[in-house]
Amino acid sequence: MKKIITGIFFSVMLILSGCTSLQSGLSNAYNLANCDYKYNSISNLTVSDINVSNGLSALMIPKVLSILNGNASSIPLNFTLNLDVKNPNSGTAAFQSLNYIVSIDDIQFTTGNFQQAFSVGAGETKLLPMTIGVDIAELMKSNSKSTVENIVKNFLGLGNTASKVTVQLKPSFKVGEQIFTSPIYIPVSFSFGGKN
Repeated sequence: MKKIITGIFFSVMLILSGCTSLQSGLSNAYNLANCDYKYNSISNLTVSDINVSNGLSALMIPKVLSILNGNASSIPLNFTLNLDVKNPNSGTAAFQSLNYIVSIDDIQFTTGNFQQAFSVGAGETKLLPMTIGVDIAELMKSNSKSTVENIVKNFLGLGNTASKVTVQLKPSFKVGEQIFTSPIYIPVSFSFGGKN
């Protein structure tokens, strides 16, 4: 369905454009919509400015759990979500910027904007690193505290139940001198954490 809607949208724009530079921009956008997106990794992970990218030491575990179980008014969680973008098309896929929505275990975890131009050549796979930040304390106010805690524990490798993640990507792309935003979101789903 995604490919049908996107194909119709871009075909109409392509017919209306008629200009080579516009056709090139539309081709890049169409190819982007037909790329394969997969979870690669999470890096640069910090909780309340504690760097836990390389895992938790025995001394760090009580400190982090104390922060989660305490009454802090703010618990910043920052990380880089790395996605593999595989371009199976015969031309380049590219965007100018990217809006995203991250949902974890049916909680809208965060939204944001990736403000960097990105392109991946024909037949290539390229890493898309998205820097994401969220305040865990704020999430706990409007969602189940135990669910949010389990999500954070999965980030830390301490969770018992795997978390289901959906990332929705809405790219904006340059067509000629104008910027257009995709009419649909591109979904990427994966699970992480939990006991094996």
